[in-house]
Amino acid sequence: MPAGSGLEARVVASDHAALKLWLRLLSSTREIEGEIRKRLREQHGVSLARFDYLAQLHRRPEGLRMRELSKALMVTGGNVTGLTDELEREGLVTRLADAADRRVWVVRLTPEGQRSFEAMAAEHEGWIVELFAGLSASELRQMYGLLGTLRQHLQEES
Repeated sequence: MPAGSGLEARVVASDHAALKLWLRLLSSTREIEGEIRKRLREQHGVSLARFDYLAQLHRRPEGLRMRELSKALMVTGGNVTGLTDELEREGLVTRLADAADRRVWVVRLTPEGQRSFEAMAAEHEGWIVELFAGLSASELRQMYGLLGTLRQHLQEES
């Protein structure tokens, strides 16, 4: 998307630098996320939501309670239940009663789910590297550091 379209089209020269940066971050994020969504759908037939769900479970091999999964994904319990039902039917996750509280379900990746996610994750990483290829290693480090400083400031303010 050219700089003069979308969110950034509303920015005028007199706007604050912080506003310009905020809109640039938003538009860049949307473009990157849109490309990742497209590639996941075209090459793996999965949504970004499904990829994120599998990523959460991959990070926690012991599994996650449904409520923890819902919180991590920032979606409703109903959304997590529906996605869990689908992935369980496909053999990618398993749902077990929590040993400490049998009313609670713990979701884990199956070996097939693990293999499937790892294949997608390897491609995903390559796509991210490709999408950021317009920046030098030094520019990437600088941007990472600056965003880290911003994040720290925001956490201190809240």
